[in-house]
Amino acid sequence: MKILAPTIIPLDTQKLGLQAEDTLVSYDPTELLPAEHYDADVMISWGNTNEQLQDAAKNLSQVKLVQALLAGPDQARAAGFRDEAVICSGIGLHSLTVAEHALALTLNFVRFLPLLSEEQDNSRWAGELGGPQELHPVDKVTTLLGARVLIWGFGSIGQSTARLFQAFGAQVQGVARSAGERSGFPVIAVDDIEQYLPQTDILVMILPAAAETENALNEQRLELLPSRAFVVNVGRGVTVDEDALIAALESGSIAGAAVDVVKQEPLPSDSPLWGTKNLVITPHSAGGRPVNPEELIAHNLCAVRAEVSGETADYRNKM
Repeated sequence: MKILAPTIIPLDTQKLGLQAEDTLVSYDPTELLPAEHYDADVMISWGNTNEQLQDAAKNLSQVKLVQALLAGPDQARAAGFRDEAVICSGIGLHSLTVAEHALALTLNFVRFLPLLSEEQDNSRWAGELGGPQELHPVDKVTTLLGARVLIWGFGSIGQSTARLFQAFGAQVQGVARSAGERSGFPVIAVDDIEQYLPQTDILVMILPAAAETENALNEQRLELLPSRAFVVNVGRGVTVDEDALIAALESGSIAGAAVDVVKQEPLPSDSPLWGTKNLVITPHSAGGRPVNPEELIAHNLCAVRAEVSGETADYRNKM
């Protein structure tokens, strides 16, 4: 098989399980593919521009597998690859790093870091934030110990995030399409979320982009959150009504928010989000570091070989 691998990610070829007849070809994901590689059987996508991926989809006439390393396959699916091509996502490759970022953004607020940074710039020792303190002051979240955390979007990333928050003493619940239990955590149905928002201290959004998730966190749901609540979005920007979020922050109806994703990326310099009170913005930096992608790639290369030989193909994260 001819396998196209992007130059921007180093892959340990020893872990890919390549066979003697396989050819691994490096390509620049920001440049159009040379015609000599139109006969590729597998394309690994990571860091591709939309133009590059669409051009590849048009010209890779015999591609059998498109292995996206992104957590979501949206870009690869939209590119227009042939119907026979199996598209697989990188679900699980970013769970730990995104969870880590969600926790960091939350601790940033809970431990007063934005305010302390301002006081440091003013060369002021903020003594009122040190010394004897209440563990649970009224209408404030100052620790994760006992904090009620709701994680909306409880797939692989959500469950990894839940474990980190639980390790810090938080009471964690997931939100998914249906109620139940996942990885030992209670999960409520999204249809019932309004009942839980008024008791939520921290709402972590890890929803994918889809028609049913657009503006999922809207004005009505923001109003249900208590004034002490923090919102953290490490999913997709389209899932939050940004105008409603700005209004909630400016009015003080919630204590703060952190967004790693926005509806328009890169965020324009004139966006009102930049100047919004108690809002922290990071540039879609929660993931971006696939963890052990070789294992997933090797598994799906085996599936391609099985399919070619007429055996049952067990693709992982097939979309």
